Amino acid sequence: MKNKDHNYFMNEALKEAKKAFLKDEVPVGAIAVKHGKIIARAHNLRESKQDFSAHAEFIVMQKAQKKLGSWRLEDVSIYVTLEPCPMCAGAMIQSRIKDLYFGAKDPKAGAVCSVLKLLDNPFNHQIHYEGDILFESASELLKDFFKKLRS
Repeated sequence: MKNKDHNYFMNEALKEAKKAFLKDEVPVGAIAVKHGKIIARAHNLRESKQDFSAHAEFIVMQKAQKKLGSWRLEDVSIYVTLEPCPMCAGAMIQSRIKDLYFGAKDPKAGAVCSVLKLLDNPFNHQIHYEGDILFESASELLKDFFKKLRS
């Protein structure tokens, strides 16, 4: 896939993150893509739902499996604006996500390349991943949110 495509899809994930921002949720957005088409969209809803698992990437995987009628998401790529946490990275392994593309790294809870390198372990399913896609946009949105929260 071309860099231009990655930027397009990450921009779509950023649109979801902005929806979370407007709901006073940590602004993380995710989309699921299969064969070059968006099949699901989601953003963080942890506060709204009072549910620890309501992370953008967790919700988008649930929507994708519902749309596809299978828990196996083998041909699905996930674009998320923030590096996944251990729960979400583990769910990606379990659902057999093909590719993961993320924006900003998460130095406090990232489980792909920051705190843990969960996807580098020899699990029965390997996920191709790339980070730092439009990271400045993703990072700025998060910084703005936490600045707003503190004021």
